[in-house]
Amino acid sequence: MNYRHSFHAGNFADVFKHVLLRELVRAMQRKPKPFLFLDTHAGRGRYDLALAESGGRAPEWPDGIGRLWNAPDLPAPVADYVAAVRGFNRTCGVAAGTLRYYPGSPVFAQLLARPDDRLALCELQPEEAAALDRESVYAPKARVYPIDGYGAPRALLPPLERRALVLIDPPFEAGDEMSRVAGAVEEALARSPAAVVAVWYPLSARVATAPLFRLLRERRLAPTLISEFRVRADSEDPGLSGCGMALINPPWQFDSAMRPVLAQLARLLALDNGAGNRMDWLVPEAP
Repeated sequence: MNYRHSFHAGNFADVFKHVLLRELVRAMQRKPKPFLFLDTHAGRGRYDLALAESGGRAPEWPDGIGRLWNAPDLPAPVADYVAAVRGFNRTCGVAAGTLRYYPGSPVFAQLLARPDDRLALCELQPEEAAALDRESVYAPKARVYPIDGYGAPRALLPPLERRALVLIDPPFEAGDEMSRVAGAVEEALARSPAAVVAVWYPLSARVATAPLFRLLRERRLAPTLISEFRVRADSEDPGLSGCGMALINPPWQFDSAMRPVLAQLARLLALDNGAGNRMDWLVPEAP
């Protein structure tokens, strides 16, 4: 899968991921102690949606953030997410009410960060890392690391803060990507057993999730919640029918809080009657 994010920015998968990410950050902030946010595959931080429209293919954001931009009666976490995108566009000098730029995960995290929360943003591609560095101005303790994200858990964990939220969100371009993800998860939890680890993955005929799920289920590293979000029915088409997030050590009652939110979001972003969201415990919490 050639996942050029400038084309996909703001699509349904980004909406799902960033609504969840913002709620994970807020859950971490319920405790006063600071924490480390580690983004292993951060990207450039800001995406110009006008460039996506000029690429010769229909952009994907109109069926993602575009559907929500002026939608009424959104669930509170979704309305909060849309408000954050609106505020980011104002910060970028865009006229009020206009959608031009879409923030990536490292910017969403920075916009929520408290003064003592630390952000380690990893991006290996030089041009993307340079662009990310220019966008790392929204939190005082944000730093860009131009390293391979799969080595980030070994290099940057355990954190001095003793609390961590780790986002693993690779491009899924290599055939062994899911096995490498599984290795990064295992390394992160070996170094920080209590870390909250969020792994985004595509639901596509081209990407097998079995290696990751097998590791999490068989080794029972920590309680693991699986959330899968679909906008259309599964097919053999190589494009995305949906996406998912594996949440290891999720915050208390995160599933019950987010299940109705994501069910409503799936209805808002549905492309056919195969849309929906499910949440299941792959590794249950201890009784």
